[in-house]
Amino acid sequence: MNTPIDLLIEARWIIPVEPANIVLENFALAVDKGKIVAILQQTEANARFFPKQIKKLPHHVLIPGFVNLHTHAAMTLLRGLADDLPLMEWLQKHIWPAEAKHASAHFVYDGTALACAEMLRGGTTCFNDMYFYPKAAAEAALAFGMRASIGLIALDFPTPYAADSDDYLAKGLATRDELRDEPLLSFCLAPHAPYTVSDRNFARVLTLAEQCDLPIHLHLHETAHEIEDSEQRFGVRPLERLHRLGLLSPGLIGAHGIHFNAEEIALLAQYGCTIAHCPSSNLKLASGIAPITALSAQGVNIGLGTDGAASNNRLDLFQEMRLAALLAKAQSGRADAIGAHQALRMATLGGAQALGLDAVIGSISNGKAADLCAIDINAIGLTPCYDPVSLLVYSAGREYVSDVWVAGQIRVADGHLLETSEIELINLAALWQNQIRPRNV
Repeated sequence: MNTPIDLLIEARWIIPVEPANIVLENFALAVDKGKIVAILQQTEANARFFPKQIKKLPHHVLIPGFVNLHTHAAMTLLRGLADDLPLMEWLQKHIWPAEAKHASAHFVYDGTALACAEMLRGGTTCFNDMYFYPKAAAEAALAFGMRASIGLIALDFPTPYAADSDDYLAKGLATRDELRDEPLLSFCLAPHAPYTVSDRNFARVLTLAEQCDLPIHLHLHETAHEIEDSEQRFGVRPLERLHRLGLLSPGLIGAHGIHFNAEEIALLAQYGCTIAHCPSSNLKLASGIAPITALSAQGVNIGLGTDGAASNNRLDLFQEMRLAALLAKAQSGRADAIGAHQALRMATLGGAQALGLDAVIGSISNGKAADLCAIDINAIGLTPCYDPVSLLVYSAGREYVSDVWVAGQIRVADGHLLETSEIELINLAALWQNQIRPRNV
C-alpha cells in the first residue's frame, strides 16, 4: 500500500545544494507535514507514495528557498528616496531624518509586508532583518507565512523606538519572549555597528548572546571611513576591537565586510564568523568590493544579503548571486573564482548556517523543512540549458520564479502571490510615499 503524503513535486531538475555539485534530473520530492520525507526517482515516487496533491514541474529547476542574510525590510518604503549619494551623506541627510519623522510600528509593519511580498515573488523564503520595532516586522512576516530571523536592534543613541541601549535590548527581548514559540521565527541580537555601539553595550550584547544562545548580526567594515574613525576613537580597527571584546565566534554575522586585510580574514576564519555579502548595495553606495575570493579560500562562511531596498533598490537574490560571482572573478583575475554552485550555496545554505538554521533549511534534504523555489526555464533568454545551475546564476532572474513553498505551504503559485492583494500593497506604498515626500498637486 502506498504511503499517504501531503504533496509530491515532480521536477525536471532538483538542485539539493548539499551534497555539493549535484544535479538530480527527473526526480521527485515527497513532502508531508511541512517537511521533506524523500527525494527519489519519479517512477519510484509514484509507486511508493499516495499524495493529496501532485505538482508537476516539467521544465523547471527546483532549489531550496533563498536566505536573505542582511535586510532592513521596512526600508522598502524608502526605496529610491535619495539615490546616488555617498553612504554617510545618504544616511545623515536623508534616511535618518525620514526615519526620525516616520518610523513607527505601523511603518515597519507595512514596509516589511511590502518587502515580504517582493522577496517571496523572487524565491526568498527566509530573511535576517535588522530594524526598529521588531515585533511589527515579525508580525508582517507571519502574516505572509514567511520565515524570518528578527534582529533585536541596539544603538547608543535615542530614536522614536527606544530611549537608550538598555531600552532597545529590553524591548527586543520582550518581543523574543512573546514570539519565541512561533515555528517560522528565530532571533538575532543586532547591535547596529561598531561606530554606533559602545564597548559597554557590546559587552551586554555578548552576555545576552551567550545566555540566550542567539547569533549577533551587525554592520562590519563597510566603509574605509568607518575603519579610520575606529582607529582614531579606539586605537584599533573595528574587527580587532570586537576581537578584544570577545565577540568573534561562529555566531557572528558581519554585514558587508568589504575592507579586510589578510590578518583580519585569517581571524574571521579562525573564529568561524560569517560575512553577509551585499554586492549590489556595496556597489551602489561606492563602499567597495568585498574580498570574497580570499574569504572563501580561508574557509569563511559567506551568505548573501540585499541590504535594504533604500540602498539596493531590489530585494533580489538572483541579482546578488550573479554579482557575487562576477565581481569575484574580476577582482581575483580568475574566471573559476566563485563558481555557480558556490554562489547558489551562498544564497541558500550559507545564510542558513549563519543563522543556526542549517538543520532546518538551506538545502533539499530528508527531514528539512520544505522551503522551496521553482524556476520555469522554458523561456526565451533561458534556452538552451546545458547546466541548470549555471543558468540560474548567470541567466535567470526573479521574474522566472513560478512557485514558492515555506514549510510545505504554497506561497507563490504560477507566479502569483496567494492570499495577498498585490494591488493593495502597491496602493499602500503610494500612501506612504505621499507622506514621506508629498507629490506636488
